[in-house]
Amino acid sequence: MRPLNIGLSEQQRQGTIEILNRDLSDFYLLNIKTKKYHWDVVGPQFRSLHEIWEEHYEILSVNIDETAERIRALGGYPVGTAAGFLEHATIKEHGGDVPTANEMVEDLVVTHEQIIRNLREDIDSCSEKYHDEGTADFITGLMEQHEEMAWMLRSFIEGENLAPNGKSAVDTKVPAKV
Repeated sequence: MRPLNIGLSEQQRQGTIEILNRDLSDFYLLNIKTKKYHWDVVGPQFRSLHEIWEEHYEILSVNIDETAERIRALGGYPVGTAAGFLEHATIKEHGGDVPTANEMVEDLVVTHEQIIRNLREDIDSCSEKYHDEGTADFITGLMEQHEEMAWMLRSFIEGENLAPNGKSAVDTKVPAKV
């Protein structure tokens, strides 16, 4: 194989590839979880959640492919097996669980937030430790997408707790009927 001459040492590229493979694994498991919830959700929120999760797993599928291609562009090979994804991922599956719709949303918010925290650290590592600003910029775009998906899901949960006046239903005391 012809050596890469892109201004990064082998050590720098390998460090970045390792980061990207972990992110790829997290994205893949999140995609599976999102798809599973898309299939399993029931209740009055079915239609809205079913549609938003379809949008999310389509975004995640594109991000998975682009992350794998970034790894290849750096001269590496992406993790591509279920065992590999489970080994490298920081997020965990909850096999066999069928939570309520709101529990599904909450679980996805927590998972997206974990990924966002990881990506923030990855941006710093790629830029400061490995001097790979291209990958840092790439990861920044991914982080922004996860921030938006997490915001949409948090908004769904927060909406469940709002009174008609927009204040928290927990903080709003409804007068007793006489």
